[in-house]
Amino acid sequence: MNEKNPSSHLSQNKNLTIALAGNPNCGKTTLFNALTKLKQKVGNYPGVTVEKKTGSFDLASGREVEVIDLPGTYSLSVRTPDEEVAREVLLGREPGTERPDLVVCIVDAGNLERNLYLVSQIQDLQIPMVVALNMMDEVESQGCKIDVERFSKLLGLPVIPMVANQGQGIGELKKVLDQGVEVTYERHWRMSALMEEDLESIVQLLMEKGDLDRSQAFFEAVFLISSAAQIPDDNKLHGVDMTFSKEVKGELNQIHARLVRQGVRARSAAIEARYEWIKSVVKKTVVEPLTPLMNWTHKIDSVLTHKVWGWFAFLGMMAFMFYMIFTVATYPMDLIDTTFSSLSNYVTQIMPPGDLRDLITDGILAGVGGVIIFLPQILILFFFIGLLQDTGYMARAAFIMDRLMSKVGLHGKSFIPLLSSFACAIPGIMAARTIENPKDRLVTILVAPLMSCSARLPVYTILIAVLLPQASAWEKSGIMLIMYLLGIVGACLMGWLFKKTLLRGQKPSFIMELPPYRFPSVKVIILQMWERSRLFVKRAGTIILTLSIVLWALMSFPKHETLEPSQALKQSYAGQMGTALEPIIKPLGYDWRVGIGLIGSFAAREVFVSTMSIVFNLDEDAEDLTLRDAFSKAHWPDGRTLFTPLVCVSLMVFYVFALQCVSTIVVVFKETESWRWTLFQLVYMTALAYFCAFLVFQGGRMFGFS
Repeated sequence: MNEKNPSSHLSQNKNLTIALAGNPNCGKTTLFNALTKLKQKVGNYPGVTVEKKTGSFDLASGREVEVIDLPGTYSLSVRTPDEEVAREVLLGREPGTERPDLVVCIVDAGNLERNLYLVSQIQDLQIPMVVALNMMDEVESQGCKIDVERFSKLLGLPVIPMVANQGQGIGELKKVLDQGVEVTYERHWRMSALMEEDLESIVQLLMEKGDLDRSQAFFEAVFLISSAAQIPDDNKLHGVDMTFSKEVKGELNQIHARLVRQGVRARSAAIEARYEWIKSVVKKTVVEPLTPLMNWTHKIDSVLTHKVWGWFAFLGMMAFMFYMIFTVATYPMDLIDTTFSSLSNYVTQIMPPGDLRDLITDGILAGVGGVIIFLPQILILFFFIGLLQDTGYMARAAFIMDRLMSKVGLHGKSFIPLLSSFACAIPGIMAARTIENPKDRLVTILVAPLMSCSARLPVYTILIAVLLPQASAWEKSGIMLIMYLLGIVGACLMGWLFKKTLLRGQKPSFIMELPPYRFPSVKVIILQMWERSRLFVKRAGTIILTLSIVLWALMSFPKHETLEPSQALKQSYAGQMGTALEPIIKPLGYDWRVGIGLIGSFAAREVFVSTMSIVFNLDEDAEDLTLRDAFSKAHWPDGRTLFTPLVCVSLMVFYVFALQCVSTIVVVFKETESWRWTLFQLVYMTALAYFCAFLVFQGGRMFGFS
């Protein structure tokens, strides 16, 4: 016997709000990008640090559709903050976000059993839904067929076959949304007669006493009957306050007690019932090939996930990425450098000498240009990250890295946040929400900034150019790879230390599904590069521009017209701060000018380069020189070279470990909700950076290096 509710129908006149739901790696983000293109907004849900991605697009009828990209989740049983947000949005309980009119649930056609579990849960909420059956090309390449028409009939939902990364099915989905979706809710899965009877009793209790509608009451009732536990004293269901009378509490707890006495496995009954129905749907709709096809995915994995060759492949790809950064990026970097130099010369020619001209040439153009010049390298970095994610290699990298991280006590899920930190520590830290254990999550947050983010790339690049001016691109790539590996090793060692001391806990387990290899979507990768470059340029045009002006002012005032330019700079406000810092950093091989760069880079690591550009542009001895040349010619008062090879290495090591980023500090506080852990991270990373840089410089001098 099936229960049916009246059909729900979306009006064809009103604008729509739809939510994209789905398992991780099902192609949800690809579909979101394909629908919304550049009409996207990224923020946070009120009161939490979970990222909120929204966008919009127009249908052929002119109706506007607002899209909410929900965090990826395998089910609505909450274990992480991301999963909680996804559930609360669907239930209409997330502040500041209206309940969606419709849900588009993206299903990986190659993993129907796993993906349909979430579909069945969302169906129970009685929200109009469309199933986007994605990655159909992979299913067909394996010789399988899915009877989409029968599949749709068995689910009772519209089903759109698609290949989102190639744009197939997008038009059909829009057409269905434009025509309106009418769905009659029908629950297909069933538990035992005893449990169904008790489930209905709980539903009626929650509707009568809890002031819930049937869909919400049913959702909570399934949770209660599956929890095999009594109602908690704080009266919270899924974090929502509900006041239960003694009568209601007593009846609910009696149901639990009766089920326990009769030996009913209440905890797993709903799960088993759902999967029993799901398996019957898959059996009736999926046609397997008569003869098994050779799965080339397994052949590739035998190399890329091998305990030895997998590491060679991983390091080889990293080295190739850095080689491309030092070769392909050279041409656009030269063009950008020439453009800013021409702008500076043009301003010098058309404006009379004075503070305003100096501000524009030595402050704004030198500061912003000193960072913008590295945009091509950062774009190449994001291109490779997007390529590896889109092809499915990232999951393989997580698999081989888990062998290393599990030995030092880090969770296998820590790899994705740590890998994200190569781009920027902020999304990396936020990605740690997927880790269920609070201690494992905190350890990941504490070590994530040790991974070399893209903001360090300009620092490494300029210092490597000074360190090895005549080196080939492969030699420079090798040094860059060492810096990145140093960050990985540092993160693993600190993670091991924290797990053995402050955050002691059991060795975490890690289960991960390896998705099949896929041809990357050029559109998706380019869109990601565009979004990242837009944020980088925006940062250069706001934060770095502002800091460049402030730093120029600090380095220009008070005026000392009678002094040499270098002495006047030293007597400026910034020079005084650098001079005060010099006794502390001199054991690392740095002088007061480097001290100014260290102070400026607390705003953002890449500001070190723009700060040094301003410092040396204000010094007439370095006029008309590139920053690399200025570094090479810089010297101490006694004539010794400042940026010796040993100092360059020391400075790179310092930036590998130092937490030189205010934005990261703010995000860590929001994620941990603790100033104690935030300040602890700042102190330990600064101390670690100082100690390692000291060890490199002083140890190198002991062995006769300069």
